[in-house]
Amino acid sequence: MFPILLSYVAALSVIIVTNWLYSWRNPKCNGVLPPGSMGWPLLGETLHFFAPNTTNDIPTFVKHRMQRYGPIFKTSLVGRPVIISTDADLNYFIFQQEGQLFQSWYPDTFTEIFGKQNVGSLHGFMYKYLKNMVLNLFGPESLKKMLPDVEQASKRNLKMWSSKDSVEMKDATAHMIFDLTAKKLISYDSEKSSENLRQNFEAFIKGLISFPLNIPGTSYNKCLQGRKKAMKMLKNMLQERRESPRKTQTDFFDYVLEELQREGTLLTEAIALDLMFVLLFASFETTSLALTLATKFLVDHPLILKELTEEHEAIITRRENPDSGLTWSEYKSMKFTFQFINETVRLANIVPGIFRKTLRETKYKEYTIPAGWAVMGIDTNGASRNFMAFGGGMRFCVGTDFTKVQMAVFLHSLVTKYKLKAIKGGDILRTPGLQFPNGYHVHISEKEKQKARGSGKNDSSRI
Repeated sequence: MFPILLSYVAALSVIIVTNWLYSWRNPKCNGVLPPGSMGWPLLGETLHFFAPNTTNDIPTFVKHRMQRYGPIFKTSLVGRPVIISTDADLNYFIFQQEGQLFQSWYPDTFTEIFGKQNVGSLHGFMYKYLKNMVLNLFGPESLKKMLPDVEQASKRNLKMWSSKDSVEMKDATAHMIFDLTAKKLISYDSEKSSENLRQNFEAFIKGLISFPLNIPGTSYNKCLQGRKKAMKMLKNMLQERRESPRKTQTDFFDYVLEELQREGTLLTEAIALDLMFVLLFASFETTSLALTLATKFLVDHPLILKELTEEHEAIITRRENPDSGLTWSEYKSMKFTFQFINETVRLANIVPGIFRKTLRETKYKEYTIPAGWAVMGIDTNGASRNFMAFGGGMRFCVGTDFTKVQMAVFLHSLVTKYKLKAIKGGDILRTPGLQFPNGYHVHISEKEKQKARGSGKNDSSRI
């Protein structure tokens, strides 16, 4: 009797497992799902997604599946069914349907890293409320006032770097941008503080784009520990400011404290701290990666460097006083510079794609995307209408202008006064976010001072 019962149990187990495997590989859909593979149960194709590649091209994971399935395909990442789109029209459609058919979404691991109340995970009125708060800091009028500070920081750091035999660009630019941003946001001065806030962010960054295995010793675990320490520092700083308030508003912390005290406010301390964390991270990590890649492009492509230099030297030539600082109108005139920045940021984008969740069943062309599925849009061509490096639709990155100001001003200071020479490193690794595993070490030296440096359009010494 027992052997027969055992046989029945074994047969039943095989049937259950077989049905489960079939259901996993063939998800239910009231139409036609895009082609693709769901990979292994639960794990999906996560390991393939995180596999390193050394190209600046489309990620290998995406390229191989585009060749096999086309521009739209299904997969499973970190236990979640996902539609990956490299179709420019679908990506544009997703942006335009924000809040109607699609909603901003990130994997649970991202939420754990950036906080449950982070601005990317909020929707509707609350998202617009926080977006307006950030625009108060990074809007055009604020950036106009900030322009001289950005230029002075660029000049000061380039001068310091030029005295060294070699500079690792990712670390150096991250240090420069973090100091500037932290000062504007929370009046943090690394030279006067007893605690190293940036060090905690560095620990956080190392595991940001890694396999989400939260056990001691893994990159992901170190990432979470880095966030915990950074958040503790920010909370202590906010408490100190609350106990010793300032008479006038001088930074974003002051603005946050006023908003927290306002009757009927929607802001909570948890939301404010998550917002501060995201702003500090996004403002320096993404920009320093982009600046490092931009420097590499200038070294590797002399014609780009030549055209960029000509544009910026022309700005100086048109001035009455060549040594005066950048003006807002000069900044806005940098046509080729903005094209260069857009392409660099597209290639440097550390987030593998733009994540959305389908609010209800959606049909696109011959395909159906089930409700609740995640959609990841990936840019493959950088066309202007579908340019995704800064997001899109109502979720367009509110820090875009701040990033462009920092990059453009730094490039202006660099190409008009200094020369670059690659020393070592510069290898690119994507896992899937961009990394420079060996750094990018360069030698920065001042250009020889040109004689008869005059002003006016006909000053031949500047041509």
